[in-house]
Amino acid sequence: KGLRKIAGRPMLAHVLDRFAPQVGRVVLNANGDPGRFYEFGLPVVADSIEGNVGPLAGVLAGMRWSADNMADATHIATASTDAPLIPADLVSRLADALNGRDEKIALAKSGGFMHPVIGLWPVELADDLEAALKDGVRKVLHWTDRHGTIGVDFEFVRAGAKEIDPFFNANTPEELQEAAALLENRG
Repeated sequence: KGLRKIAGRPMLAHVLDRFAPQVGRVVLNANGDPGRFYEFGLPVVADSIEGNVGPLAGVLAGMRWSADNMADATHIATASTDAPLIPADLVSRLADALNGRDEKIALAKSGGFMHPVIGLWPVELADDLEAALKDGVRKVLHWTDRHGTIGVDFEFVRAGAKEIDPFFNANTPEELQEAAALLENRG
């Protein structure tokens, strides 16, 4: 999905424009040929659990990569490659929401809907996540609820005359066109 074009650039480039300044390092989780992401100059890590078991496998891959390559990292932040309008304060707001709380995982929420692949995850839960995946857990919220999850509300934003979800997904040709117009209006 991230290689689809919006306004002449891969959608992933738009996501990275917003996401990369918020984190120490970016790593892509993708299965298949990692060479298709060569132009981005980022490490690409595949799921460590075979069988296309869903987004939690990508979270686990990110946790394992972080533990192996960034010894001081306590959390990883995740974002979807088909959400080119993510907020510029996403990671700081997720981190602030966890500060001083018992919950371990913060997930983005908008319009009353939790976005289970956009969040902040403690690296220390990698072994538990791997065990859960091997036990057949596939639903993100089923696993996150075990550890305490806080949903962090993000308001819809104005783009021109329209109110839009900051986690708007662009998947269809029509949505890609709408995303291009929204990016132009939002900047």
